[in-house]
Amino acid sequence: MAIAVRPLHPFLGAEVLGVDLRRPLAPAVFAEIEAAFHRYAVLAFPRQPLTDEQQMEFSRRFGPLETNPSYAGNKLRLRPEIADISNIDYEGRIQPLDAPKRLFSLGNQLWHTDSSFKHVPARCSLLSAREIPPSGGETEFADLRAAYDALPEERKRLLDGLVVEHSIYRSRSLIGFAEFDKDIYTKLPPVRQVLVRRHPGSGRMSLYLAAHASHVIGWPLEEGRRLIEELIAFATQPQFVYSHRWTVGDLVMWDDRCTMHRGRPYDEAKYRRDMHRTTVSDEINTVERAEAARGSAA
Repeated sequence: MAIAVRPLHPFLGAEVLGVDLRRPLAPAVFAEIEAAFHRYAVLAFPRQPLTDEQQMEFSRRFGPLETNPSYAGNKLRLRPEIADISNIDYEGRIQPLDAPKRLFSLGNQLWHTDSSFKHVPARCSLLSAREIPPSGGETEFADLRAAYDALPEERKRLLDGLVVEHSIYRSRSLIGFAEFDKDIYTKLPPVRQVLVRRHPGSGRMSLYLAAHASHVIGWPLEEGRRLIEELIAFATQPQFVYSHRWTVGDLVMWDDRCTMHRGRPYDEAKYRRDMHRTTVSDEINTVERAEAARGSAA
């Protein structure tokens, strides 16, 4: 039986019905899911009470999984392939508001795309809702393909070929966090990514933006930062944004190559929020991909 795909927004986001991700997927069903993913960039699968193993198995259909270090020196609560997007400590308690893990996680409320601060960034992320608060905690997504399409042609020409430095330290500096585990500085040095990329799944051009984006290579520091801030503000106008209100059992996946997202606040001191994220790595650094494409076209 074919799946049902119901659009949730004029530009991005669709709900996928008629599939049980706990069971092996027939090739034809997975092909339908992949085609919907390339078109809508954000897919919501309701009523999918997955285990971590089942989530990882489905995620691996899209590529190799990233592993997660302890950014803030805390003991990991989940296995390395599962990012702990929660307000829960290692012993299962709601963590104090001044806990380093909680302070680091505040950066998730900035508009960002996962792992753009890694040499080979993310292809997609999949977030499973295990516990949610009664209000707040939504996740918002911005369509960077639609935003690029809406730019004036003069601005598109200006952006063509620009390269930006990304780092985890840039995004966390915006919220005043600097308590990184000492090994992180060695493991995750700043990297370079293109500012405009062609999205492989759809062939459309897309901005590639994030709170991790520090400055434009070859531009004066503040001038480049102003450009990044202006583009993020442009791309996150209401017409480009879909907001997902979570229900326990939801699995939402998004394309990190052509979207930004951010988590919304909730009462972290009172309510538990337990979300498990898998992140699929892309194949190549964006600058290297662009250089390879120019070489093959020459």
